[in-house]
Amino acid sequence: MTVLTRTIEVTRTYGDVTALDGVSLEIHQGELVGLLGPNGAGKSTLINLLVGLRRPTSGTVELLGGSPMDASVRRGIGVTPQETGLPTSLKVGETLDFVARHYPVNRKDEVVERFGLADLIKRQIGSLSGGQRRRVGVALAFVGDPKIVFLDEPTTGLDVEARRALWDGIRAFHADGGTVLLTSHYLEEIEALAQRVVVVGGGRVLADDTVQAVKRFVGVRKVSLAAPELPDLPGVIDTERRDGRYHLVTGDSDALVVALVKSGLPFEDLEVQPTSLEEAFLAITATEASHV
Repeated sequence: MTVLTRTIEVTRTYGDVTALDGVSLEIHQGELVGLLGPNGAGKSTLINLLVGLRRPTSGTVELLGGSPMDASVRRGIGVTPQETGLPTSLKVGETLDFVARHYPVNRKDEVVERFGLADLIKRQIGSLSGGQRRRVGVALAFVGDPKIVFLDEPTTGLDVEARRALWDGIRAFHADGGTVLLTSHYLEEIEALAQRVVVVGGGRVLADDTVQAVKRFVGVRKVSLAAPELPDLPGVIDTERRDGRYHLVTGDSDALVVALVKSGLPFEDLEVQPTSLEEAFLAITATEASHV
C-alpha cells in the first residue's frame, strides 16, 4: 500500500513540555484513520506536524513523498483545524470559489452536493450559525481534490443531524478512494467512521489497529445491573449510574461478578456485554496513566 504520510521517531517539545515522544506512524492510501487521545495527548500537535504547521524537534515527517513544509506538497491535502476563521463578509459560494482557485483541479460542485451546501451558497458567512460555519469549514477541506484530508474535531458543536450529514460526506469521499485522518471527542464518531484507530497518550502511540482489534486487545467488558448500591469491586475501570442502573467497565468481568455475589448485597438484571470503543479507550488511557 502507498504511504501518503508518515512520522519516524518524531519528538516535539514546547519548552519543558514533551507533546510527542518518539512517535512513528504511517497513513496509507485509502485508509480512514481515527486518532484518539485525552486532552493534551498530542493529537493536534501530530496533525500540525503532518500538515506543515509545526516542525518536529527531532525525527522525520514525510507528506506525499516530500516535506510538509513544501507548499507545493501541501496542495495535495485538505485540512480542517479545530478553529476556523472564515471571512464573514464573503458569501459561502464566494468562499468556495476563492479556495478552489488555489488548486489545479477542484471539486467545488461535488462538495456542495456532498455536504449539502446548496441552500447556503448565497448567504454571507457572517449570517451563518456556528454549526453551519463548521459545516462549510469541513467542506472546504475537500474542494481541492485532495489525496489526504486531515480533520481535527470536524463535528464539534454540531447537532446530531448535522453531524451525521457530515459523516455521509466523509464516507462518500472515502468510498471514492480518498484518505482521511480525523480526531474526535465523540468516540461513537470514530467507531462509526474509522477502519483503523490510533490511540495516543502521554505523547506516545498506545494502540494502533482496527476498531475490533483494539476492543479485543484491551479485553474489557461492560457489566450493568440494577442495585441500590455497590460494594468495592475489583478491576473496575469506570463506573456510571444511570436510570437506576450501574454500568461498570472492567478488565475481569468474572472476578467482578464473583465478588458481587460474595458481597451479599441485593442486585438484579445483571448483563455482561462486549466493550464499545469508548470503554476500550478508557481502559487503554487508564493503563497509561497508572504507569506515569
